[in-house]
Amino acid sequence: MISDPVAELLSHGHIARGERRLADARKYFAEAAEKCRRANDRLLLAQALSGLGQIERDLGNPAAALKHHNDAVDLRRTQDDPLSLAHSLRHVADILREQGQIAKAGPCYEQALEIYRNHEQTPPLDLANAIRGYALLMADAGDTEGATYLWHEAMALYEQSGVQAGVTESQSQIAFLMGR
Repeated sequence: MISDPVAELLSHGHIARGERRLADARKYFAEAAEKCRRANDRLLLAQALSGLGQIERDLGNPAAALKHHNDAVDLRRTQDDPLSLAHSLRHVADILREQGQIAKAGPCYEQALEIYRNHEQTPPLDLANAIRGYALLMADAGDTEGATYLWHEAMALYEQSGVQAGVTESQSQIAFLMGR
């Protein structure tokens, strides 16, 4: 069965990323992706591609990261896992926002947020992270009021999740936006 060796590769990839062994993580995710392609395992391929996208982003390769995350989005659109789709969409949106592609990033954030807000199993931290990115985008686009509203929402979700760094960032962003 293909999934056991692939699951092990994915696990090793996540551990290596957590330990900042990015070259090792890239190797594990790439090997997992190759095994999935050969076995036509689209579910695990999406996971491997997401892992590769994260590693490429960590390594400062936004074009490669975007390609992997977009490929994962395409696969996840055919699967019955809306939260994974939303997660991948958020990563695409984050990369596009970081590249200054506001018009392309906005719809990705909006799709991710629509899925997260309409799914009762959404972890508050996932929703907070998507809102954070969208708030940054709105601020970049000059929508101070909309961005401030979103930062308040993100802050409440970060508080609920016990993520003090998110609360602190939200407070700083609100103060900055209010001072504009």
